[in-house]
Amino acid sequence: MTHDLLLALTGFAFVSSVTPGPNNLMLMASGANFGFGRTIPHMLGVGLGFTFMVFVVGIGLMQVFEMVPGSQAVLRVVSVAYLLYLAWKIANAAPPEAGGATGRPMTFLQAALFQWANPKAWAMALTAITLYAPSRDLGAVLVVAAVFGAINLPSVGCWTLMGRAIRRWLTSHGRLRIFNRTMAVLLVASLWPMLGQAA
Repeated sequence: MTHDLLLALTGFAFVSSVTPGPNNLMLMASGANFGFGRTIPHMLGVGLGFTFMVFVVGIGLMQVFEMVPGSQAVLRVVSVAYLLYLAWKIANAAPPEAGGATGRPMTFLQAALFQWANPKAWAMALTAITLYAPSRDLGAVLVVAAVFGAINLPSVGCWTLMGRAIRRWLTSHGRLRIFNRTMAVLLVASLWPMLGQAA
């Protein structure tokens, strides 16, 4: 990979990783609800899970989509349905001290698996391989995955820190409820660009 192409890939990885999307909005909500420390497994799941996803897409999964007509449309429907479910869970999350099923942050495995249901993650992975590893040889795919791995984790960490920073203003259950419902609406709204690509 040439120096110029590597710089372009780095810029693409940064912009696509740091801009709002399902991962970042959920991490901000988790940082606000549970703090930075308890959100670390979620951040690692996003960073490492997406890096692995880029690698798998690059070494063969992309070819499956090309060979099976309609597979991307099915994936899009399943992803949107799952994201709507997650938005509902965020909107109805109980305060952490209330305990219960809604009072826990996402685990490492849950966050890693979520990448496969995240429309933005699919768009990023498919675009990155198409533009920066068109030959799909192992070396090029590894470079693309490594660049995303190096950039994605600090990027998502910033969103968790933003969530933690506003935590002190969410001391009342009423404000926390409004915040969670706002994040849920934004999560649903983040689907619009991906849905627009299907039109």
